[in-house]
Amino acid sequence: MNEPPTMELVCPAGNLPSLKAAVDHGADAVYIGFRDETNARHFAGLNFNDKQIETGIRYAHDRGTKVFIAINTFPHPSGMGKWQSAVDHAAGTGADALILADIGVLDYASERWPDTRLHLSVQGSATSHQAVQFYVDHFNIRRAVIPRVLSLKQVEVLVEKSPVPIEVFGFGSLCVMVEGRCYLSSYVTGLGPNNFGACSPASHVRWQETVNGHETRLNGVLLDLVDKEEGLGYPTICKGRFEVNGKIGYAIEEPTSLNTLPILADLKRIGVSAIKIEGRQRSPAYVAKVTHIMRAAIDACLANPDTFSPNETWLEGLAALSEGTQTTLGAYYRAWQ
Repeated sequence: MNEPPTMELVCPAGNLPSLKAAVDHGADAVYIGFRDETNARHFAGLNFNDKQIETGIRYAHDRGTKVFIAINTFPHPSGMGKWQSAVDHAAGTGADALILADIGVLDYASERWPDTRLHLSVQGSATSHQAVQFYVDHFNIRRAVIPRVLSLKQVEVLVEKSPVPIEVFGFGSLCVMVEGRCYLSSYVTGLGPNNFGACSPASHVRWQETVNGHETRLNGVLLDLVDKEEGLGYPTICKGRFEVNGKIGYAIEEPTSLNTLPILADLKRIGVSAIKIEGRQRSPAYVAKVTHIMRAAIDACLANPDTFSPNETWLEGLAALSEGTQTTLGAYYRAWQ
């Protein structure tokens, strides 16, 4: 399968209704996962069984949308067989690509299923063209999803020199800790994001209204306190407020969502092949709204890249769906560059 000549819109599908919502609202591709720890969004009640995968792939393909299956976590030493079985299973579904992160899993997939299209997951953390070349040379990957830690200029250099097309995140929650491989939440809850599938397990999350305002806690640890009129993001350790050198603030990351609409024309100009939306844990309504807005924006950008500017309706719509109802360009924009 050849890469499309324009930017693909790649949308999340944590369940069959979300898949249909993404397809119906203009996704070029959707990404899904199995109901086990081979999938980095291993939430209770989410993801796909065999019948749903068959139904979802048929629904998407009938409407010209591709389906990618994410097997994007890192096996424990005793569990490699489960990840190999997941690759075997996924390769037989008719999916258009597998999204993989672990080197051992990539090695198995490229040897066992040489004709299956492989994409490097964002959790592979390839931030240079040399790293991407390594994965091409050893595992024949056909696309790389890059981490959300590079500036726009750094992305431009990577795209220019990369041997394969590059996919970037365009909207959704940010991850600053080596893309899902941090130990902050496991330190507080005992459940790590790699195999549990969530930075902050819902069973450990608490929102509380107090005389001082609204609190968020994770396993009893206070992460934030705001006035009752302010919005609160989902409580994760990296987006909590801490006292550092006598000052209280968001020491690691603010509770905001990435939104690349202001630089969409720049991403097209530098040759980005796909824009990915984060959010397989989100609702079908969320997926529908974000897909609808991003589809309209990408189409407008492709039609008139030299004059493209995001309209206020799109920006307001995405802000309403963001963490803390706030958005940011994240690492894409660095004043010192």
